[in-house]
Amino acid sequence: MRISATSLDCSAQASAFIPLLPALVATFYRSVLYYRKAEPIFLDCRSTSSSDAQPLRSVATLFLTIIEFFFVAAAGVLILYSSRHSSGRGRPPAFSKIERAFARLARRRRLAVLLVGLSVIVIRSALIPILGIPQPKSHDEFSYLLAADTFAHGRLTNSTHPMWMHFESFHIIQKPTYMSIYPPAEGMVLAGGQLLGHPWIGQLLVTALMCSALCWMLQGWLPPTWALLGAALAVLRLGLLSYWMNGYWSTSIVALGGALALGAWPRLRKHLRTRDALIMSLGLVILANSRPYEGLIFAITVAGAMLPWLMGRNRPPLKRALSRVILPIVLVLLAASVATSYYYYRVTGNPFRMTYQVDAETYAAAPFFLWQTPPSENVHNDKVIRDFYDWELAVFKTSHTFNGYLRQYSQKLFSWWQFYLDPLLTLPLLALPWVIRQRKMRLPVLTCAAMIAALSVETWSSPHYLAPATCALYLVLIQCMRHLWQWLPSRRPLGKAVVRAIPVLACAMILLRLTAVIAHVPIEPAWPRGNLERAAIMHQLQQMPRPQLVIVSYDDEHDISSEWVYNDADIDQSKVVWARDMGRDGNRELLQYFSNRQSWLLDVDNHTPRPVPYPR
Repeated sequence: MRISATSLDCSAQASAFIPLLPALVATFYRSVLYYRKAEPIFLDCRSTSSSDAQPLRSVATLFLTIIEFFFVAAAGVLILYSSRHSSGRGRPPAFSKIERAFARLARRRRLAVLLVGLSVIVIRSALIPILGIPQPKSHDEFSYLLAADTFAHGRLTNSTHPMWMHFESFHIIQKPTYMSIYPPAEGMVLAGGQLLGHPWIGQLLVTALMCSALCWMLQGWLPPTWALLGAALAVLRLGLLSYWMNGYWSTSIVALGGALALGAWPRLRKHLRTRDALIMSLGLVILANSRPYEGLIFAITVAGAMLPWLMGRNRPPLKRALSRVILPIVLVLLAASVATSYYYYRVTGNPFRMTYQVDAETYAAAPFFLWQTPPSENVHNDKVIRDFYDWELAVFKTSHTFNGYLRQYSQKLFSWWQFYLDPLLTLPLLALPWVIRQRKMRLPVLTCAAMIAALSVETWSSPHYLAPATCALYLVLIQCMRHLWQWLPSRRPLGKAVVRAIPVLACAMILLRLTAVIAHVPIEPAWPRGNLERAAIMHQLQQMPRPQLVIVSYDDEHDISSEWVYNDADIDQSKVVWARDMGRDGNRELLQYFSNRQSWLLDVDNHTPRPVPYPR
């Protein structure tokens, strides 16, 4: 089929290109298989040597990025071709109708905010037959789920179990109480989902709420059409297929807190309403109880913008500012501080001692920040736990060398770029030099810069560490897109073509990934995500009539990132209890304590892990 460049702009040509994408990806995938002698891209590391698997893992983590880069490159070629050969006609009728309908919806601000959140719930729920419901896999996810189970049963923490040494695991303290090491916000989200039927429901709802909050935040800074566009991009990039949705990290609650605080600021400055002060306070409370360090950096940047406004030449009347802004914020933060202190008092015995600190004093071999000194050597009762913290210490020591720090920090930057931007959302940053010179964009730009600088001194970092600044990042991106929209080299709407192509290609990536899942073309890790082997064994044991005890053993070469020993909040009342293998003599007291349970031994590093009756 021949597409006339005079009848379609580059966005329409990109739309015509989309149906060819699955075939092109499948062709590329087959070529990779042929080159690697038909080995699958995503391998079980236990089934191949590390030297053979490492190149494939490197390709796997970059595969979607490479695909998106080719999409962007192809769209760029179409844009340039269209700008040189078109007859100067405007956008095609189809795009005109879509953009007019989009603008009408955006002007109805409350409806737009509502529909953004509903779209996340409806689309991801409709994809359950294809993508499934995720299972927990990482240490953090199981820790958050422990907090969720605790809160769902009406408790703030759990008593130390008499057999606690058999249940030690990562990111969980056993003494003075048995609880997750993390602040309570993430666990409360999952607890809400558990009360509704499944913890993932909480993750689904809070991610939808986060996308709605991003739309509301952008409406306070930008025209409504651009605000809705930014929220739509957040839905496509964060709300459907990212690990924020398809896991139990509850990172969306962190981004929600940032969006509430940043969205309240322009409204507060314009209207001086108590309602906006309360919304800002709520956002800051969420940040303090989800990611305290990163939330503090975010709060400092917001406070840095508020102080000149409250004390500058054009400051509001003192009485009104005191009653409508300062006093509500102070009272809410004070009440939240008391509640948080009481929570830590119940968990650690000290209102000013966070659970993080207990974990660091009990297990950690490396500090959280690079300027700190490693703690004295802690005693670990299990080899796998000792290996994990030895690895953390090795990372810390590597980061103290010049080359090691550059390597670690470059890896951080790349992981942040890959998650939040990738090639597609890097395009708007072409206009960043103009955006950073705008006065009203100083706060979001400085917020992003401050967050990146603050994370540079942390020993570890993941993309969700930047979650408080998600709102600021999308604000900068959309403002960059507004600048690109006005770009008219040689009187041709080249910038408009680029802006229109971005949501089209974002949709194309979603469709491609879903097509690959349906066609069983593994261009990314399989869906549903998580430790499916543990979940299958757990389901099997839960169907048995008697309570079950699973004693987990690991090989010497066990992957320290894959942990199986995690339990519910009330261990004694759990249908299935997971414990560490401490040898025949060490297991004897555990077997006597759980004499009423059917006992199993599980070697998880077996190629096909299966529980076998424990040899008495």
